[in-house]
Amino acid sequence: MNGICTLANDYVFDQLVALLNSIDVILGKETPVCIYPFDDQTQRIADEIAKRPNVFLYDNQTSINRWDKFMLEASPASMNKNKYRIYGGHRRFCAFDGPFEQFVYLDADTLVMNSLDFIFQKLDEYNCVVYDFQFKHPDKVYKINSVKLLQIFEKNRILTEIFCSGFYASKKGLFEPEKLDNLLSNLRAGEREILYLTGDQPVLNYMFMRSGIPVYNFAHHLPSHQITGNSVTSEHFEEKDKILYDKGNRLTYLHYIGISPNINQAVCAGENIEFPYRDLFLYYRYLHEPEKRPVFKNPPKNYNDAPVQNLLTKALQKFKLINQG
Repeated sequence: MNGICTLANDYVFDQLVALLNSIDVILGKETPVCIYPFDDQTQRIADEIAKRPNVFLYDNQTSINRWDKFMLEASPASMNKNKYRIYGGHRRFCAFDGPFEQFVYLDADTLVMNSLDFIFQKLDEYNCVVYDFQFKHPDKVYKINSVKLLQIFEKNRILTEIFCSGFYASKKGLFEPEKLDNLLSNLRAGEREILYLTGDQPVLNYMFMRSGIPVYNFAHHLPSHQITGNSVTSEHFEEKDKILYDKGNRLTYLHYIGISPNINQAVCAGENIEFPYRDLFLYYRYLHEPEKRPVFKNPPKNYNDAPVQNLLTKALQKFKLINQG
C-alpha cells in the first residue's frame, strides 16, 4: 500500500488540518495518511482524525525508539552532550519502517496542489524522488568549508543530490539496522563534523548519500519551461480556483517555509497578520468548517513585524492549551 506521511503535534494543528484538507481535495478522501508524532502532545490531532478514517497516528514505539536512539548519536549537536537534547523532527524517518511500502512525505506546513502520481511512478526507477531546490543552498545541509566533506562526497554530488527534508518520496525498508550501524560507525569516526549544525535535514541527506542511494530530483530533469517553484517566498504564483500556478504550470505543492506555527495559530485565533498566500491557507484550513474562519476587524500586520509571543499566548489561551492565569 502507498500513502502520504507527515509529522506533527498539537503545536502545528492548524497547519496539519490545512494539509489534510488539501489532500482531501487534490488526492481524494480515501488517501491513506500516516502522522508521525513529533512528541506526546497529540490530543487535538487525535480528536480531529477520529472523523477522518483515512488518517492515523503512528504508534509503533519500537520504531520511534529506534530512530530516537539513532538521532541521539547521528546529530552533530550530540557531540556536546551537556547542551544537546533530542527533538522530534527526525521521527519522519519512521516512514522507512512502515506502514507504507512507498510513501510521499510532506511537512505539516505544506499544501498539496496537484496529483502525486508522477512522483510515485518515478519510485519504480529510484528509491528516493524529490522536487525542490535545496541543492542551491548546500550550506544548509553540510559544512561546505569542511576539508573532510570533499573527501567523503564528490563536489558534483553535493551540487546535485542535496534535497529538502520537507518533501520526498521513498520506500519502506531502505534503512535496516545493519545499514544504520554502518552509518553511525562512519559518523562516530569523525564524519559528523561535515553536517550542518543540527536537525533532521542534514542527517537525512547524509543517510542517502553515504548509503549510495541515488536521488532523483525533478528540478534537474523537467524541461525548464515546465519547472515550478514550491515556496511561499516566491511571490509570483498565480491562483486559480484555489490552486497555484507558476508561469502557467500547476504547482505540485506549496511549502509555507519560514512562516512560524505561532503565526498560523495567531491568525486562526483572529489576529490579522498577513503572510504570503494567507487566504489559500485559510481556505484549506477551514474547508470543512467555513463558519469558523476568522473575520478580521483590525488593520493587518506583516508577519515579520508581529509580536509573535503575545499572539501565541492569546492563541493558546483560546484553545485552552495553557492556563489563562
